[in-house]
Order: sequence, then structure tokens, then C-alpha cells
Amino acid sequence: MGWFAPINAYCERIGPGYWDEPVNAVTNAAFLIAAFVMWLRVRGQGLPLAMAMVVVLAVIGVGSYLFHTHANRLTALMDTTPIALFILLYVFAATRDYIGLPWWGAALVTLGFIPYSMALTPVFRSLPFFEVSAFYWPVPLLIAIYAAILWRSAPATARGLALGAAILAASLTFRSIDQILCDVFPLGTHFMWHVLNGLMLGWMIEVYRRHMLAG
Repeated sequence: MGWFAPINAYCERIGPGYWDEPVNAVTNAAFLIAAFVMWLRVRGQGLPLAMAMVVVLAVIGVGSYLFHTHANRLTALMDTTPIALFILLYVFAATRDYIGLPWWGAALVTLGFIPYSMALTPVFRSLPFFEVSAFYWPVPLLIAIYAAILWRSAPATARGLALGAAILAASLTFRSIDQILCDVFPLGTHFMWHVLNGLMLGWMIEVYRRHMLAG
């Protein structure tokens, strides 16, 4: 399969055309809205990592829009790469600024996310229902682990992370049932992955912002 061969991965798509996933395409505005709101909240506060997260959040919206209008392998890469970058950026920030490791320790933990994800993805893939989004399920699990670690030392941050993990789990549920419900709900549910993910990623930046200002 070439880079530009069409992909039909979601319920809503009815053909290879530009506007054959209109709701999935338009709901990527959730990422851009969240990025704009968080840009207003973090600008001028001396939080370069938070600003970097905001930029990546906006890029996620653009990449996902391109994939849902030009569904092929190249745009799929444009869709998933910024998501992976946001995850790595947040792991670094959380490890350095929530846990308190030096930058090099945070960098090592961040690199450790790759084998962590590679080890857990096959586990989720082996489970009924979880296999559809197996690559993503290690992420809410990791967020929940950080919440547990911080529960005593930074309870407000821990509660914020726990809420983020819960929103992401709900988002992944909608992503996972998209194909299952095609026959009864042709629109599909993937658009809720966009809406809830935009909310969740914006919230995760807000949790970081509040933690840093409180510190």
C-alpha cells in the first residue's frame, strides 16, 4: 500500500473524497479551541513547557483534520505523530515538575515510555474491546499511576490527573465502539474522541499550569 492509498477506518467515511467524513473533520475544532483557550491562560506566566504543549495541541487538531479529509497513510502519520509528541512532552513535564526529578532523570523516564507502551500494547490488544485502541490504553493507565504517586504530596494535582485519566478513558471508549455501532449508528462515535480529547488535553495543560503556579 502506497503513502497516498485511501484508508477507510471509521464508520462515517462513505468514500475516498475530501468531505466524506464531515463530522469527524469538523470536530477537530475541539483541539484548536482548547489550544486557543489554554494559550490565553498560560501566556506570560513563564511556563515554556506549557506553551509548547499548547502549540502541539493545535498541531494535533490540524493533523487530525488532514487525516479525516485526506485519509491515507501519510496523513495518518500526521495525525498520530503530534499525539505521541504531546504524550512525551507531558511525561517529561510531569516527571520533572510533579515528581521532582532532575531534567536528565525526567528525560530517561520519558524515553522509558516507549518500552512501557510497547510492552503493554500487546496486553491490551489481547483483551476484548480494548484491542481497537490498544496503543492508547497505556496512557490513561500511566496518568492514573502518576495520580496515585502524587495523592499525598500534591492532592489537587493528583485529582486533576485522575479526572484527566477518566476523560481519556471515556474518549477511548467512544473511539473503540465506532465500528461496532456502524450498523445501528452510521455516523459513528469517533467524533466524540475528538471532542473529549480536546477537552482532556486542554485540561491536562491546565492541571500543569495550576501545579506550577501553586508551587
